[in-house]
Amino acid sequence: MSNKLPPEGDRIAKYLSRAGVASRREIERMIDEGRVQLNGQLLTTPAVKVTDQDEILVNGKPIGPRDAVRMWLYHKPTGLVSTNSDEKGRTTIFDEFPETMPRVMTIGRLDLNSEGLLLLTNDGELKRKLELPSTGWVRKYRVRVNGRPSDAMLEPLRKGVTVDGERFQGMAVAIDRQQGANAWLTIGLREGKNREIRRALESVGLSVNRLIRISYGPFQLKTLKAGEIEEIRAKVLRDQLGIGAEATPQADEKPAKARSFRKTGKPAQRPRRNR
Repeated sequence: MSNKLPPEGDRIAKYLSRAGVASRREIERMIDEGRVQLNGQLLTTPAVKVTDQDEILVNGKPIGPRDAVRMWLYHKPTGLVSTNSDEKGRTTIFDEFPETMPRVMTIGRLDLNSEGLLLLTNDGELKRKLELPSTGWVRKYRVRVNGRPSDAMLEPLRKGVTVDGERFQGMAVAIDRQQGANAWLTIGLREGKNREIRRALESVGLSVNRLIRISYGPFQLKTLKAGEIEEIRAKVLRDQLGIGAEATPQADEKPAKARSFRKTGKPAQRPRRNR
C-alpha cells in the first residue's frame, strides 16, 4: 500500500478518510453540513479531487499531508464505548488514550461490555479494507456463558442462524471447559455484526457473561493488559498487509507500551480532541 497520491489526486472523501478524519460517508455528510473548506472556499460537493498541495480545513482546522500508515494493538477494557462520542455521555476509549496518541480510528468495534483486542489505525482506507468480510480475516473470542452447552446445542451456530430477521454466517465454536454453572467457549467468525455472538448464543439458550476478543486476523492480544496500547512494527505491516517503505522508521523498533489514563489512575480531564 503506497502512501503517495496519484498525480491527479484522490476524491476528497477518500483523501480525508485516508488522513484519519472520518469515514467516507461521514465526510460526505460533513461537506453537506458546510464543515469542509478547500483552498479558502466552502466545499459544497464531494465530487472533487485533491492533492497534498491543496489547503483543506475541517471544522476550521487544517488537515496536513497524510502521515505514514500506522497500526496499534489496544486491549479494550469493559465499560468503555468504542465510538468517538456517545450520546449518553459514557466514557469512550478515545477519552482514555494518552496524549501521545495521534488521531486514530478503530478497525471494527467492541461493545460496552466486551473486552480484548481492538485494532487502531490512522488510515481510513486501511480501516475500511480490514473491516470487510471479504478480507477473510477470522476474529476469535473467548466467551463465558451461563449454562451447560453441548455440541448438539451449538451445532446451529456452526451452520448459521437467523436472529430477529438477521442472518449470521456459520461460526467456528468449540467448548473449552465447564466451570461450575458457566462454560468457556472459543468462537471464530469472519463478520462483525452488532452484538453478533451474544445474540447468536441467546438464540440457543445461552447467556454471555464475559466476552474477550483474543485475535483479529494475524494480530493477537497475547499478554497485552487491559488499557495498554502497543504499536505494530513496520516490518509486521509489510509482511501482513503489504504496507511498504512509507511506514515510520521508529516503528521497526519494538514500541514501548502506553498505558491508558484509566490504567495509570490519571484523570482524563483534557478536552476531547476532534477526530
